[in-house]
Amino acid sequence: MARSGRRTASAGSGGFLSALAFLLVIGVIAAAVAFFAFSSQIERAGPTDADKTFVVARGSSVTSIGRDLEREGLIRNARAFRIAHLLFEREAVLQAGEYEIPAGASTRDILRLMASGDALQHAITFPEGITIAGVMRILEESDVLTGDMPAAPAEGAILPETYHVQRGMTRTALLQQMREARNEALARVWANRQPNLPIATPEDLVTLASIVERETGVARERPLVAAVIVNRLRRPMRLEMDSTIIYGVCKQFPARCRDGRLVDARGQPRVIRASEIALNTGYNTYRIDGLPPTPIANPGLAAMEATANPAQSEAIFFVADGTGGHVFTNTVAEHNAAVARWRQIEAQRLAEERAN
Repeated sequence: MARSGRRTASAGSGGFLSALAFLLVIGVIAAAVAFFAFSSQIERAGPTDADKTFVVARGSSVTSIGRDLEREGLIRNARAFRIAHLLFEREAVLQAGEYEIPAGASTRDILRLMASGDALQHAITFPEGITIAGVMRILEESDVLTGDMPAAPAEGAILPETYHVQRGMTRTALLQQMREARNEALARVWANRQPNLPIATPEDLVTLASIVERETGVARERPLVAAVIVNRLRRPMRLEMDSTIIYGVCKQFPARCRDGRLVDARGQPRVIRASEIALNTGYNTYRIDGLPPTPIANPGLAAMEATANPAQSEAIFFVADGTGGHVFTNTVAEHNAAVARWRQIEAQRLAEERAN
């Protein structure tokens, strides 16, 4: 009887384990089916039939992002978005930025996109030779950037080029990026400069390059303009660069200028007046020796490179040639002849304008 009892207990225990195993198998199958169904749900095409942009603000939670996506009709269910994040992107932080959500993007597609941080980039261009006043205006007027306006840095402190930024980047952060880009570029250029240039510091190079940038818009002329300035500094000889007159006038009389250019009462571009040539603003290199006290603009990388490696030339003069470029000459006689040709071109152009 005792042995029979033991067999009964053993049989009962085995039945319980079998039942438990069966329930576990059923549970696993049910979980697998549920997981498959949920995966199918978040992988299915989304409800949108056109591309649409969506902004994830800095500091947004997964819950708030899902709620906003559902409200804008980009996903069907905010709760499914939150669960999908827990299951598939738990270790990833959804990145702030502006995203382009393709038509029909699934919940899983959107999660992958935000986890990758592959947000839209917006181009903001700062032209070579722009002044700090122009830089600050672009920063202030941008509808992509956010935050308060930072203090204006010194003239020549940023590298002008096209920067690609995400919507929501702060103005302070972009300005700092531009300053760091200039410092890195200047360090490389200074390290690779020609020996024995008549400039003592990297900042002197930026000042000289800013004049080169403002004196010509023709890329191939930059090394020649740099050579003229360097040759004058070596003599020594006053630089007599019109761009320094203009900068000083604009600094002292802002109403006479727009975007770093002289304008008349109607806001139209005009030439330098005789009274302005005689004006000592502290920048006018017709009135001061050597370089002006600071840069007169923010030179681009190409202008800095040309300044660090000027052309091998004996030229000490240049004047407009009537085609957008300049004539470079070595002597006063050659320069006077070039000026006479330029004045003849100008007179003919003025006569044609009056005739029309």
